[in-house]
Amino acid sequence: MSDNLDALQAALPQLAEGVLVTLQLTVGGAVLAFVVSVGFGLLSISPVAPLRWLSTIVVEFFRGTSLVVQVFWLYYVMPLFGVSMDAVLTGVIALGLNYGAYGAEVVRGSINAVDKGQWEGAKALNMSPLTRMRRIIWPQAWVLMLSGYNNLLIMLIKGTAVALFIGLQDFAYELDELRVDTTTIFAYGIGLLVYYLFALVFSSGLRQLETRARRRLGLSARSAHATAGAAL
Repeated sequence: MSDNLDALQAALPQLAEGVLVTLQLTVGGAVLAFVVSVGFGLLSISPVAPLRWLSTIVVEFFRGTSLVVQVFWLYYVMPLFGVSMDAVLTGVIALGLNYGAYGAEVVRGSINAVDKGQWEGAKALNMSPLTRMRRIIWPQAWVLMLSGYNNLLIMLIKGTAVALFIGLQDFAYELDELRVDTTTIFAYGIGLLVYYLFALVFSSGLRQLETRARRRLGLSARSAHATAGAAL
């Protein structure tokens, strides 16, 4: 046990650098996934048919193909077409597109779950489509989206480990290096704990956002979660 602890102490600088890379992938991927999900989620309910078709094609493509294969394509195949990116940017883009596609379904489902009476009332007030979405529909759908986004964010954190396949020295990579100097149980036991803490911190942050959003609408936790469950 003491040998494992000594090896862990010696590996702490490398593990810290790996944690930083994983955080970069998580934050960058989450931001891009949010932008992608909102964009294609709104396109999926557009009255313009070609825009809906475009959203469906893109979302189903990235949901229906492996994240690992997408990472390989971006990092190893795209340079053949003159598009080269460093490993961190590749990981961020792959995570953002993949989980953004799943998030687009969260956005679409949450918006469609808003009570039809709210849509009809906004139309009766002669609001423009943009004003109707911004002031009436989106604030209610946002509460529903946050539960789905929370689940996707946890999945994205775990998905950052795919960067190991393109040689990126993230936390998963450094864990594998630690395993060589210690034992499999010890190294990956630390990995389980650290990834759990990642998920706990980010998930708690989104729960706080959800609580604030509910309060703005005067919703109780029970009613909001029940509606979110129906939407998802």
